[in-house]
Amino acid sequence: MKEKKRYYTIGVVAQMYSIHPQTLRLYEKEGLLKPSRTKGKTRHYTDEDLQRLEFILTLTRELGVNLAGVDVILRMKEQMEEMERQIEKLIEFIQRELSKACHEDENIKSIVLSDRKSVLDIIGKNETKRN
Repeated sequence: MKEKKRYYTIGVVAQMYSIHPQTLRLYEKEGLLKPSRTKGKTRHYTDEDLQRLEFILTLTRELGVNLAGVDVILRMKEQMEEMERQIEKLIEFIQRELSKACHEDENIKSIVLSDRKSVLDIIGKNETKRN
């Protein structure tokens, strides 16, 4: 069963984190937070927004980072998360291709089972031959 999303209003969030609602508006104006809006323009914060807010507050309150620095850090964090997703996809692709090759060729299968380092050496030699 799909879990129902919870939404929090600006007043509730401000109270939860002991910050002024105007600070949340500033974070939104600066592009650091992007709460959804109702048709009546009421801000709704999700649990994901609250996690992001907690990260922002840690940077500003505990580490003394200004808002420009927070923006840079958040962008870098998003880039790193995207790179991690791409690496995971690449690893899945390599695993699928290696598995397929093992099923198609008994020599590759025996190499993989006996010595994983040999596979890396073979791949490196094949790449050198292609170039």
